[in-house]
This record gives sequence, C-alpha cells and structure tokens, in this order.
Amino acid sequence: MLNDFFKYQAQTSEHPLAIEISHAKGSYIYDTNGNAYLDFVAGVSANTLGHQPKRVNDAIKAQLDKYSHVMVYGEFAQHPATEFCKLLATHLPEPLNKTYLVNSGTEAIEGALKLARRVTGRSQWISCYNAYHGNTMGSMSVMGYEERKQIFRPLIPDVDFITFNNEDDLEKITTKTAGVLLETIQGGAGFIQPENGFLKKVRQRCDEVGALLILDEIQPGFGRTGKLFGFMNYDIVPDVLVMGKGMASGMPVGAFTASDAMMNLLSHDPKLGHITTFGGHPVIAAASLATLQEITESHLMEEALEKEQLFRELLVHPLITEVRGKGLMLAAMTESPEITNRVILESLKRGVIMFWLLFEGKAIRITPPLTISKEEIKEGCGIIIDILNEIANEN
Repeated sequence: MLNDFFKYQAQTSEHPLAIEISHAKGSYIYDTNGNAYLDFVAGVSANTLGHQPKRVNDAIKAQLDKYSHVMVYGEFAQHPATEFCKLLATHLPEPLNKTYLVNSGTEAIEGALKLARRVTGRSQWISCYNAYHGNTMGSMSVMGYEERKQIFRPLIPDVDFITFNNEDDLEKITTKTAGVLLETIQGGAGFIQPENGFLKKVRQRCDEVGALLILDEIQPGFGRTGKLFGFMNYDIVPDVLVMGKGMASGMPVGAFTASDAMMNLLSHDPKLGHITTFGGHPVIAAASLATLQEITESHLMEEALEKEQLFRELLVHPLITEVRGKGLMLAAMTESPEITNRVILESLKRGVIMFWLLFEGKAIRITPPLTISKEEIKEGCGIIIDILNEIANEN
C-alpha cells in the first residue's frame, strides 16, 4: 500500500508520516501491523466524538437506507439538513439563526467573505498576521503568512492585516472595510487566545464603522473549548459564524451562519449568490445532526475543561515553556522546534499520535477527541514526559 500511496496520491509534504491504516475505534488508530496508536490529534480536530462513534455511524447507515444525494443545495427540503440547521439555531444567540451548509471549512470561509461584500457593498477585508483560514484562493488571500502564499500570487486584492491582540491596529478597520475575519483562537499561530477583551473591542470597532465581524470557529467549534463555540467564552456575538472540522465527527463538511436578513441576500441580485452541489449532503448532514445532538445532550463540553486541567497538571517539565489554548484545543510549547520534532516523531514510535501547528514550530498539537478518557490522557502524557526526560538527560 505504501508504494501505491506515494505513486498514485498527490502528497502534501515531502515526508508524510505514512502509517498504513487498518481501522480505528474510540481514541485509537490501528495500523496494518497490528500496532495501536493513541490519538491525541483527532484528525486535526475533526473527530470530535472519537473514531466510529455509534450514534453517528447509526445515523449515517440509517440515512443511506433512505436516500443520498438527490438535488443541488437549497432546492429540496431534506430532513437531516433541515433538522441540523434548526437544532443549531436553538443553541446560538440571536441573530445567528440561518445556516448555509457547504463541503469544507475553506468553502465556508469563501461563502462568508462573499456575504460580507454582498451585505456591505464594500471590498476590503481585514484579517490577522499568522492567520489560517484554508487554502482556496480567497481563503489564502486572507492568510496572514506570506511564505505560504507568495508563490500563488496574484491573489484577491484589498486585504489588510492586523496583529491579534493588538488594539492599536483596530484603526485599520474603517468605513471601507466589508468584514473583519478572525479566528476566535488563533490556530496555526500557536493556539493564541484573545486577551484584554480584544474580541469585544473588535466587535465595537466593527459596529462603529459598519463592518461585519466574521469569526472562524473551524477548530474551536463544537465543544472543543468547553462551550459549543469558542466565542461563547468571550461574551460577544459575531455577524457571521464559520464552522467545519469537528461538525460531523470526521465527515467532510462546513457551514456559515448569520442572520436571516443577511443570508437571504444570497438568493437574489444575483440569484444563486452562493451555490454548491453537495453542500448539505443528507448523509453528511445526518452525521452533523447526530454529532450536535451528542455534544449538546451529554457532559462532553464540561468534561473538556476538566480534561484540560488534567493535561496542564501532567505536562509539567523544564523543556515545556507553557501550555496554550483552552479545553481540548491545546499546544504544549517546547524550548525549540527541534525538541518539538523529537517529541512528535518519538511519540509516534511509542504509540501516541501528535502533530505540528502550521506556523509555530515550537508547538506540539494536542487536540484529542472530546471522548478521550482521563486514563488515556495519563497514558499519553506519561510517554511525552518520558521522552522529554530522555532529551534533557542528553544535555
């Protein structure tokens, strides 16, 4: 399989981890040699309920027996998509009450950017340095990391950047700004949380100049920070909410939510202002509905905060400078990218899957399923500490 993997599949890096997968269950992934790997990454925050969650699998199978794709998005009323959007609205503050379902987080970003222009009639977007919102051309245009996008220029014009948590930069948001796009917690930059009421101050500035506040919750969303969405920790409400990743327990999906008045603008002048063939796919929507039901009907969100504290108690070592993030969106910061690489690669050999962040080389990504047990957390953290001890003893 590995030979065919490298020969026939386009690669995203020169040195992929290249584990040959056999199956996965709960918090573990198994390779074709029978080795078990404790999953501290959850498909990069996507497998919210772990691997093969029964409620989600049952919903997928039941929907497959009824119908799969029947029509492009928005033309037919289909139960799973309708029920998901309805349930989501009951758990969101006003005026976030209408949702557009798409295929991925990056497509949801594209839709949100288009909506901001449609609502305001303006062209400028404001994003953050070291922001990551996806890899399509529009999403890349608002990525605040020049090294990753220079080769693909020219990109969409009229984008300016501010520094996350820098209040002085808010003066860049003006009456020319259509929308301000922020990650509620910066992901690729190192799981950086807003400080000193930063999001509230951005909200206030947007209100002053008539710009939309768009929050990217693709990683923090669906319970990972102890609330259904990360913004709920900071006492603000965005104009547009973008989601994806953990929304369907590992199935490909995305969505953006705004007010009824805003979303209705996509239906006319021109009609089909945003359109997708497979967005709202009934099987994916069934998985999304089951995921949202499980998160909101269980204690997983409260437990995410308890598990965060356990990680913080266990990940104490001279080579760990801090643990960033909230809930089960955590990054253990080491003294150097070299140490981080050693820990991630050696952990894999010892049966724990961790991963990197896009822009911050010192960060060890720790984003396990919300369903991970405390015993599994202790097991994985023990291996991390053992490796760090070995590295420390070499010096």
